[in-house]
Amino acid sequence: MKIRFPAVCAALAAAVALTACGTLPGSDGGDPEKVTLWLMKGSASEGFITRFTETFEREHPGLDLEVKVQEWTGIGERVNGVLKGTSTETADVIEVGNTQVAQYIETGGLSELTLEGLRDWGGKDWLKGLSDPGSVNGAQYGIPWYAANRVVIYRKDLFEAAGVKDAPKTRQEWLAATQRLDKGAQQGIYLAGQNWYVLAGFIWDEGGDLAVEGGGAWSGTLDTDQALAGMAFYKQLHALGEGPEDADEETPPQAEVFARGQVAQIIGPPGQVAQIEQHNPALKGKLGYFAIPGKTADRPGAVLTGGSDLIIPQKTGNRRAAIEVISALVSEKWQTELARTMSYVPNKTTLAHVVQGNDGATAMTLGAAQGRATPKSARWADVEAENPIKPYMTAVLNGQDPRRAAKTASDRISQVLSSDR
Repeated sequence: MKIRFPAVCAALAAAVALTACGTLPGSDGGDPEKVTLWLMKGSASEGFITRFTETFEREHPGLDLEVKVQEWTGIGERVNGVLKGTSTETADVIEVGNTQVAQYIETGGLSELTLEGLRDWGGKDWLKGLSDPGSVNGAQYGIPWYAANRVVIYRKDLFEAAGVKDAPKTRQEWLAATQRLDKGAQQGIYLAGQNWYVLAGFIWDEGGDLAVEGGGAWSGTLDTDQALAGMAFYKQLHALGEGPEDADEETPPQAEVFARGQVAQIIGPPGQVAQIEQHNPALKGKLGYFAIPGKTADRPGAVLTGGSDLIIPQKTGNRRAAIEVISALVSEKWQTELARTMSYVPNKTTLAHVVQGNDGATAMTLGAAQGRATPKSARWADVEAENPIKPYMTAVLNGQDPRRAAKTASDRISQVLSSDR
């Protein structure tokens, strides 16, 4: 077993790779076959990697598992090099961000994993926000590994003082509670004007989308009635605080704003609680979580699902051993271990119970059941790089005509998605 961690730290994410050659372990009694696994920095703890590697090697005595922890910077080019066979690096299994799979499918060189996914890995119970981006035309190339999504982080003491006893279950209950919390210097919610991740969930709840494919071409759809209804709700919620109209949730970091003590709620990943408490230790024990409310009480609101999928390059010299690695990583044992260690959402709705006792992760699992991913276009990353959604949101919050602003943004999204790079 070899585990290599680069010196530079990076953000949470996802890319795992595995190199091997030959046949399944133990078939010839010779030396163990080397299998190399790439993990993005932060996707799993060093302790998890060590435990997984030792157990995997013990259960597969003919395999020598080498783990290499990678950085995000430049990872797309490196993964494409492995898939195309133009790199000196090789891989048998690669963990990639769920919204990146479409790019790698376009690159080519991925093994289809439809049969294994449905037969061995419980595909019928996968989170849609992880499985849908990993498929094209009914063929599965990306296998869900773990997920994370946004929840509402709130001040328990401020809710109690305002007479809000129960976490809201519907949008209207949420608005009513937030209105009661928005008084004087206290903000009912801090919602930055350009938090398009949150807007996407509201649009999906209304039956709309950011972009759709038809006749082989993609079109932006922010100007549909459904998408406009999602933006209208966003505007209502935004008005119950002092979030800037022309900045996103990182400008300034919303955790720092929340820590100042005059905000009742923010929408973000549960991990932001640690940042809040670091900035203001007096808030320790005063923070809680609930799933973003939906239009009706029978299900939470839709959320943008983040996380990772596992892929196998066609050029692997050891596909059967790569299947064994994925089988282990998506097994209930290691899904439970990963979810509890990292406070993630497991890859299946049927495993939501394994994070009971972790309030933040439990709130995430409720939302994850309604999770979605960004449009499954290989060009979507180009849309995010330019991001016409942000100025559209600012325009609406500043009083411009919503439909006209949405049409401008939709047209630009269509242009980017239809362009040749």
